[in-house]
Amino acid sequence: MELSQQDQLRLNVLMAQNIQAIRIDESRMKLHALAEKGDITIQLHSTCKDEKYIKSVRQWLSTQVLGSPGGYPVFLKRWTRMGQGIGAATNESLEKLLLLGEPEAIVAVVNAADVSNEIARRAWWCSPTSENARCLLRSQAVVNGSMGTELADFLVEFLPFEESSYAMMNSVQLILQAELISAAIRADLWKRAKRRNVFYLGFIRQGLHCLPAEKSNHPAAQQCQTLLAQQDDPHLRILYTMFSPAGQTLLEIMGIVLRKPNDQDVAVEIFNSIGDTFTTDLTLPRNWRCIDELRACVEQTIKADRFGSIVKQWPQAYEYIYAILYLSMLSETLLDPVFGVTDSIGSVMRKRIKHLTDPIMEQLSVISQL
Repeated sequence: MELSQQDQLRLNVLMAQNIQAIRIDESRMKLHALAEKGDITIQLHSTCKDEKYIKSVRQWLSTQVLGSPGGYPVFLKRWTRMGQGIGAATNESLEKLLLLGEPEAIVAVVNAADVSNEIARRAWWCSPTSENARCLLRSQAVVNGSMGTELADFLVEFLPFEESSYAMMNSVQLILQAELISAAIRADLWKRAKRRNVFYLGFIRQGLHCLPAEKSNHPAAQQCQTLLAQQDDPHLRILYTMFSPAGQTLLEIMGIVLRKPNDQDVAVEIFNSIGDTFTTDLTLPRNWRCIDELRACVEQTIKADRFGSIVKQWPQAYEYIYAILYLSMLSETLLDPVFGVTDSIGSVMRKRIKHLTDPIMEQLSVISQL
């Protein structure tokens, strides 16, 4: 279908310029373009139903940019919202996607691997949403660039309006990267986590370096350090880290979240986060569906000669290493038999997974001062 003459004229003049991005406001029938000298707005004059006319405008743009009216779905039909189908796309191909006026094309751009700061700026102009901000902050170039702080500030402001626990956890984790936010904002997030423990998951995922050292050293820290100087064992290294003030703080907030997960997303993330934190070089299986089978594997593993010399010099290390091995094998698969047959949340869900959370809490308490 032909565009109206005035629209076609204005679009031709527009595309003759150095345009960086295009978005279309379908409700107001306006096309907005980002140019070097500022924003340009074109009022569209529909010659048929608005929805059909917008489709024709996008086909025209696709023909100009890609040489085909098929647009984004045909040009990149295998790209997905999952951030894994795009790979190492060139800046040139991403720049073209930003000129299509297609919402799905913007999603593809923000999910691309290693998005540059400039591409992030243009994509953010097209669609400033919390999900796009999170996607862009997964790129180190964006984190290190001028867009990093802008996106982090947006996510901080938007946190009270997030409805998904998973989104909250991801936002907090990404906000805590590098020096994107001030110490005061970081402290405020920590304070707010006491009321919304899903925030703690963001701190847990980001790592020990972003935690306030509110706890003291574990009483066994000195003994562990002495033995570590004699035997450079990875399990002792993990143990020594957990005995530090930051490590003890980490264990404390893990316990807080584990005691009272609000929904299934939070439960899944805390199980996975604990397993990731304690992963060792033994590459033990993490696909357990029964906690008793996991326990049997721990007992079999710890009886191996590898830990004999450590336990001989420090008998108490047996229970510490046992706890580390136990916690390292946790993952969401332990929850599958429960969550596969119920969509319960809150107190009902917590009762159904109590047979899992109680023994995990016992192991956390072994290496903490809970």
